Amino acid sequence: MGRISDTDRTRNEDAIRAAMDRLLRGDLPPGGRCDLKTLAAEAGVTRTGFYPKKDRDGRIREGPYQHLGDEFVRRLAALREAGEVPDPRDAQIERLKAHNAELKDRVAARDRTIEELTQFKKLALSRLAAQHDEITHLRTVRPARLIGIPRGSTASGSRS
Repeated sequence: MGRISDTDRTRNEDAIRAAMDRLLRGDLPPGGRCDLKTLAAEAGVTRTGFYPKKDRDGRIREGPYQHLGDEFVRRLAALREAGEVPDPRDAQIERLKAHNAELKDRVAARDRTIEELTQFKKLALSRLAAQHDEITHLRTVRPARLIGIPRGSTASGSRS
């Protein structure tokens, strides 16, 4: 592949900067993301220009637009640290992750409540069964001697 002229390089760099500004403002093309692939497509350059190259002798040299790719990545990271997310899909992913964590907490709390209520139900049924058995037993047992309580007496034993 041949080298490009200085005029073409300058024109490509201007196109990359313009595309970079659009993407970082959140003006994304349909189906695009805020990444180097979309940046290259929007600027009309190949994506490989943003990455280092290996010469035939094994030496690594900087790609022709690598400095712009690095600038894009730095600016994107700064926006994210400031709490701004230019890519609406990334923002949606973050919102969904937070919502998912909230729902997991709610489900865990409900599971604990259900477990507590299940234990309470078992205890209540056990007590009711014991009380029923006691009532049934008391109905079948006849005391040897019944003591009658006179009518009209109060709990303190005085008559009115």
